[in-house]
Amino acid sequence: MSDVHVRVMTNSDLPRVGELAGALVRLHHQWDPKRFFLVDGVEDGYRRWFSSQLRRDGVVLLVAEVQGAVAGYVYGSLEERDWNQLLDAHGALHDVFVDAAFRRRGVAKALLLAAIDALEGQGAPRVVLSTSTKNVEAQALFRSLGFRDTMIELTRG
Repeated sequence: MSDVHVRVMTNSDLPRVGELAGALVRLHHQWDPKRFFLVDGVEDGYRRWFSSQLRRDGVVLLVAEVQGAVAGYVYGSLEERDWNQLLDAHGALHDVFVDAAFRRRGVAKALLLAAIDALEGQGAPRVVLSTSTKNVEAQALFRSLGFRDTMIELTRG
């Protein structure tokens, strides 16, 4: 993990992060096209979305660099009590993605640890994430960082 540098995302990172986010969407869509939608221009949509989130209070947007290249990103936010989910105030990890060329080098772990630290540093009493049932490797990483199974989403149709 020594060659991984995690830092706050900037506007200049948005084109690369848009590419990575598009790859994340395509991966989920590939796993289950009935559950995960894919739209034309998804990269542009993510660039615009992340641009709008960069300076928002309670939002964590980080990138990991390996030898100067953006290898992955993580997106999280502070969330209030959610009565629908019976979930008290928390930090939510919405996205974590690492380019395939940089996997198995500690990039995801470094991103997750930094995001958890940032969310907890902003007062999150707990951190919650969701993962695809097909993403077994990521689930092992999440569990190794102290996450536990709490919910299973089921989709009909």
